[in-house]
Amino acid sequence: MKLTVIGSGTSVPHPKRSGSGFWLDTSGGSVLLDCSPSSIHRMAEENLAWAELDAIWISHFHLDHVGGLAPFLFSLKHAPQTWQRTRPLSVYGGAGLRELVERFDAAGNYRFLQQHFPIEIIEVAALEPFEILPGVEAVAMKTPHTDASHAIHIRDTDGKTLVFTADTGLDKGLSALANGVDLFLLECSFVTEKAVELHLHLPEAMYLIRKAQPKRAMLMHFYPEWDEVDFKTEVGKFEPFCEVIEATDGLTLDL
Repeated sequence: MKLTVIGSGTSVPHPKRSGSGFWLDTSGGSVLLDCSPSSIHRMAEENLAWAELDAIWISHFHLDHVGGLAPFLFSLKHAPQTWQRTRPLSVYGGAGLRELVERFDAAGNYRFLQQHFPIEIIEVAALEPFEILPGVEAVAMKTPHTDASHAIHIRDTDGKTLVFTADTGLDKGLSALANGVDLFLLECSFVTEKAVELHLHLPEAMYLIRKAQPKRAMLMHFYPEWDEVDFKTEVGKFEPFCEVIEATDGLTLDL
């Protein structure tokens, strides 16, 4: 697996961190983890094969995580790069995903699901395994953020594993979901104090990493207060169990 950071930031406009989005290449194809409004252009900026994207995972329905989905489906319908495509695009998320897409669609009669190739909207249930791409196994876990919020565990055919928390409050179950994974990709919105309870700050993120004992961890979803501190210094105060990487837009990582 190979991970490309599309957006390491939040809904707050930032000159260096765009909204949440992560491109994951696997043996079974490519999957976009969350689709912020900026993601659709960031994929092109990183020279990623956006017209050939195989799957999208939507962690929850806050606009900085799903706001790019409708524009992306609109662009796929009209972009010449997709006119010869026949392979389906699968969009996964929790209960309510189909209704959300239908509401976006109805707002402009866009007919998102009437494309040159099939668009599949698939709602998953927590803790029920599913195949997100051919041969690539996944399972979602409910997280404390919104009613629709889920983390996802992905296992490639070669056994490489990744957990993506997206936005979440502290839940010790995340450390079990991410136990021993090759990459634990978790939010860390704040440094020392939380403005919003159902997010993580650094002490909580480091607690989950220490409990999960992954091979590597990556922190993401940074609010601008992170600009005022040195990432390595702050993380080093917790004597991390493993390498802890700062997500930055454009960063690539081989698992």
